[in-house]
Amino acid sequence: MGTGPVSAVSLTAPPRGQAATLERVRVDRQLEGALAHGPAPLHLAEVFGLDAKTAIRYTDSARTLLEQAAEQQLR
Repeated sequence: MGTGPVSAVSLTAPPRGQAATLERVRVDRQLEGALAHGPAPLHLAEVFGLDAKTAIRYTDSARTLLEQAAEQQLR
């Protein structure tokens, strides 16, 4: 154990054989950020360093999920 840089092997070896990949975890964190702070593309672009179009796509997905959750609560 040390405080040096993380190797590529240490990032790819643990998820092997799991349903989650590093890309899926990254996307999940970004979508969670959109859900937690409201669908605000500027916030996502700043926090995650996303391109404007990507941030808008994530906020659209978050908005859809929030609307679906609200509709289910009304039922």
